[in-house]
Amino acid sequence: MSRQDGNDRVPSRYSRQVLFAGIGKEGQERIIAARVALVGCGALGAVQASLLVRAGVGTLRIIDRDFVEESNLQRQILFDEEDVKGILPKAIAAEKKLRAVNSLVKVEGLVEDVNATSIGRLLDGFDLIIDATDNFDARFLVNDYSIKAGIPWVYGACVGSYGLTFPILPGEGACLRCVFENAPPPGASPSCDTAGVIGPIVSTIASLQVAEALKILSDRRDRVNRRITMIDLWENRHDTVDLPRPDPECPCCGKREFHYLDGSMGADATTLCGRNSVQIRRREGAAIDLEDLARRLEPIGRMEKNRFLLRASIDGYQLTVFADGRAIVNGTYDIAVAKSLYSRYIGN
Repeated sequence: MSRQDGNDRVPSRYSRQVLFAGIGKEGQERIIAARVALVGCGALGAVQASLLVRAGVGTLRIIDRDFVEESNLQRQILFDEEDVKGILPKAIAAEKKLRAVNSLVKVEGLVEDVNATSIGRLLDGFDLIIDATDNFDARFLVNDYSIKAGIPWVYGACVGSYGLTFPILPGEGACLRCVFENAPPPGASPSCDTAGVIGPIVSTIASLQVAEALKILSDRRDRVNRRITMIDLWENRHDTVDLPRPDPECPCCGKREFHYLDGSMGADATTLCGRNSVQIRRREGAAIDLEDLARRLEPIGRMEKNRFLLRASIDGYQLTVFADGRAIVNGTYDIAVAKSLYSRYIGN
């Protein structure tokens, strides 16, 4: 435990943050009392989680659907080779490491997919949401939830050497769908698969997101950036543009039609950035008995298993199956192929 001075409620481990005039003792006390939900713990999320825990947020819930792979280590700074060998879920590996960083923070790692069925259960009661997702369906879903519940969130994305970020404050400004009315069509914009990504832009965008989070959590909303920040580290560009005004015709914050939250929009299959993989989930969220599945698959493929997931190599594909019924099919970007493999080997 960190030492506290007299009756001071702020542990001395945060002394340098308290000395910063923008936060101070009162701001730090607010941060310590705050509950933050991190949606995703890949490249952006690993940096965000580390910074938030070191800053002293009271509770950090990390929600991630994936497991650690060797290709993650180039930019996902929380993970190491032992996590790869153990095929650990990212949320579990992150929780273990971050609890050792700051025992004063309640860190919760949940191996789950954030979807229309689960989002309320996973995010209710939190003060702030930070985006570390890798697809627009997930972001539009978080946006729907944020606007309906009145909870601020911080958007961020990066690819190659370029990234952008901006905060979304319900009732105070534009929402995500005021900025991006619809997701770009497949192949219309560069992705990690086509352009790659370098670690420095990940750390830069994640750090900017956490800076906005600390402003919001410490109740310094007058300092919150109300602009879109865009950075390209390779081309040495740093630009900001004003967020648009809230659009009265916006389906989300204007008309309050929450199509992603009610499940009428969004997909049950998603290609994963930089992975040559597709995630399949059961819309009804039915769980799977991993022991039973292991017995069925053992005669037809090479298999690894721990208490969180089962991974089988079959017909040139790799199927990673989670207890909540999700599967990541590696070896294809074709959603139809992935669904076929899911149906054949896991069930409908």
